[in-house]
Amino acid sequence: MTGQAAGHTRLRVTRAGIDTYQQPVVYMHRDCEVCRSEGFAAMTRVRLDVDARTLVATLNVVVDDRLGLDEIALSEAAWTLLDPMPDALAWVGHAEPASSAGALRAKVFGARLDDAQYLALVQDVMESRLSDLELAAFVTASAGDRLDNAETTSLTRAMIAVGQRLDWGDGPVLDKHCVGGLPGNRTTPIVVAIVAALGYRIPKTSSRAITSPAGTADTMEVMAPVALDLAAMRRVVEREGGCIVWGGNVRLSPADDILIRVQRPLDFDSDGQLVASVLSKKIAAGSTHVLIDMPMGPTAKVRSEAAAHSLGSRLAHTAAALGLQLGIHRSDGTQPVGRGIGPALEAHDVLKVLRNAADAPADLRERALALSAALLDMAPGSNAGTGLERARSVLDSGRALAKFLAICEAQGGFREPARAPFTADVPASASGRITEIDNRRLAKLAKLAGAPTSPTAGLETSLRVGDAVERGQPLLTLHAESPGELAYALEHAATLQPFVLGEVP
Repeated sequence: MTGQAAGHTRLRVTRAGIDTYQQPVVYMHRDCEVCRSEGFAAMTRVRLDVDARTLVATLNVVVDDRLGLDEIALSEAAWTLLDPMPDALAWVGHAEPASSAGALRAKVFGARLDDAQYLALVQDVMESRLSDLELAAFVTASAGDRLDNAETTSLTRAMIAVGQRLDWGDGPVLDKHCVGGLPGNRTTPIVVAIVAALGYRIPKTSSRAITSPAGTADTMEVMAPVALDLAAMRRVVEREGGCIVWGGNVRLSPADDILIRVQRPLDFDSDGQLVASVLSKKIAAGSTHVLIDMPMGPTAKVRSEAAAHSLGSRLAHTAAALGLQLGIHRSDGTQPVGRGIGPALEAHDVLKVLRNAADAPADLRERALALSAALLDMAPGSNAGTGLERARSVLDSGRALAKFLAICEAQGGFREPARAPFTADVPASASGRITEIDNRRLAKLAKLAGAPTSPTAGLETSLRVGDAVERGQPLLTLHAESPGELAYALEHAATLQPFVLGEVP
C-alpha cells in the first residue's frame, strides 16, 4: 500500500535536475524516516502519491548531505509525469507487484503469450509498473525470432489499445515507412509532398535518430517545426493533406517509445518487436494503406533474402490480421542514398530534388519517385501502373515543392537548412575501384562528426560502387560544428574506412 495508507510522514517534493531519459527515478536520503521504516534500498520500486497523481518509480539512495531527510527529489521524467504544484508533498510506499509479472516470467522461460497477457504487460509498461531491468528481460526474451506471428499480432494490438488513435473519416489514408539501415535514404519528405500534392491524405509521423546519424524528424526539423501535438497535427493535415511530425510528441503508440528506450543500449534485433513498433504507429495514426520500404544489403538492417522474406511475411500477416492494406517495396541497400549523411546535409539533398536542381542526387530522386509510384498504385480507385507517371509529373512541375513548402508553413514556418562552419576532406590512401561500401561505418563517421546532436554535422560523399578513385582524391567530406568534433572524426577516419577498394582493371 501507499505511504499515505500507512500513515507515514510526507516528504517535500523537489526537482533533482537529472535527466534519466524517460525512466522515472526518485532520490531519497538513506537516513530519511520513510526510507528507513519501509526498508527501502537502491533500485526499490516505490509508489508516490502527489496531489491527485500517482507514479511508480525506481528509487536511488543518496548517502551524503545534498538531499534533506524530509525531501524526495524527482528526475526530469518523474517531474514531468507528476507535474507537482509548488510546495507539494508526497506519500511514498512500496509499489504493488505488476499484474503482468507472471506473464513476463513465462515469456522469459519461452512460453507463448496471448492477447490478454500482452495487453496486461503493455499496460504495466505504460504505468511504469515494470522496472527497466524487467523491460530489458522482456526485450531479451523477445529478441531474434522468439515472437511468432500470433504473438506479434497480439503485441501490436496491445500497443494500439493503450494509446490514442486518430480517425480521419472516410477515404484512404496513405503512409510509408523504411525499415532503416541505409544512410541518407531521406525519401519521406519528397514522397509526402508528391502524394499530398495529388490530393491524398498522408499524415506522416517520423522518429528521431536512435542509432543512426539522422532520423526523418531530425532532418525535417532543420526546415520546419516537428514537435506538434495531436491537435496541431490534425490542423496541418486538414489544411494541406499531409504532415511530417515527430511521433514522440504525438505519442500515438507510447508504449513503443518506452520499449525502444530499453532496446537502444541492448542493440537487440527482433522482427516481432519491429513489426509491432511500425504497424502500431501506422494504425494509431489512422493509416489505411501503408508501403514498407525494405532496403536489403550486407550492411543494411535487412541483410539477406531469407531475412527479407521472414520480415516481409511477418509484416503481411500482422497487417492482414489488423485490417491494414500493406505493400512491400524491396530496394537496393548496398550503398548510401544521396550525398549527405546528417540532418542538415540530408535536408539539402531533399530540397535539391524538390527544386529540380541540376545537381540534385539522382539516386534519391529515383527512389522517392519509385516509392511514390508504388504508394499511389495502392490507393483505391487508381489505375495500376500510372503511379510513376503521376509522381514524376508532380515533381517536375514544381507542385511537389509548392506542397512541401505549404506543409512547412502550416507546421510553423519554413527555413533554409544551415551549413556547418568546419569541413575537411578524407583522402584515398591508394588508387583503386570501389567494390563495397560499408553503410554502418559511414553512419558511424557521421556520428563521430557530431550528427545528429549537431544538426549541420555529418559527411558528404558522391562515390558509389564501381567508381574509380585516385590516391589523394577526397573519398568524403566531414562537416562539424566545432574544431574538436572535426578533429575527432578525422582521427578515426583512417581506421574506420567505409570504402573497400579493388584494383582498377
